[in-house]
Amino acid sequence: MLDLVENLQRRTTTDLVFEKLHDEIATLAILPGAKLSEVEIAQRFGVSRQPVRDAFNRLENLDLLLIRPQRATEVRGFSLKRVAHARFVRLAVELEVIERACLVWDNDCVKTMNQNLQLQEQALESGQSDRFHALDYDFHKLICDLGGCPLAFETIEECKKKVDRLCVLSLDRKNESAILFDDHQRLARALEHRAGGDATSVARKHFSRLDDIIAEVHSKHSNYFE
Repeated sequence: MLDLVENLQRRTTTDLVFEKLHDEIATLAILPGAKLSEVEIAQRFGVSRQPVRDAFNRLENLDLLLIRPQRATEVRGFSLKRVAHARFVRLAVELEVIERACLVWDNDCVKTMNQNLQLQEQALESGQSDRFHALDYDFHKLICDLGGCPLAFETIEECKKKVDRLCVLSLDRKNESAILFDDHQRLARALEHRAGGDATSVARKHFSRLDDIIAEVHSKHSNYFE
């Protein structure tokens, strides 16, 4: 019984350390190439080294850390190959989800999506970029949920996170948000009319917009790439 309690406590501590470090790496509060020490992180959080080691392993599984024997653990840089693969997988999954959603989209789905779009518009008008990107996340999740493919979003989310860290370095975030919102509106209209071809065409254009952002970031911050 005591071992079970200790395991649960360690798992909870690992989750806390993992979530905090993941957020700092994802938002570039900790930059690519930064060295991380188990001892220093353990001292920072006031925990033993074991939950820190477990958190490091989870971050390595997400391609966010590079752990090497007898060498310092390092925050991984961006990889154009991994980013391209994540985008490929996300597009393939999301296109299939959209096609399936067009088969079941009804008035309730339209109403729910319109509510999300209204909130996106309000966030844009008030300059709340963080709020907008949270609603952007919800928009794509809603397509999966309402379209009858809720588990597909787990794959989409995993791929999205690999690209989002890079996009933090994009300069023109405000203009980018306005363009994304226009895409969302057109995609919502295509879903409303159950126009699968139009919907997937909008989605392809929507995701292709990342090409310029990735090229811009690579040009200006090549030292952050592997």
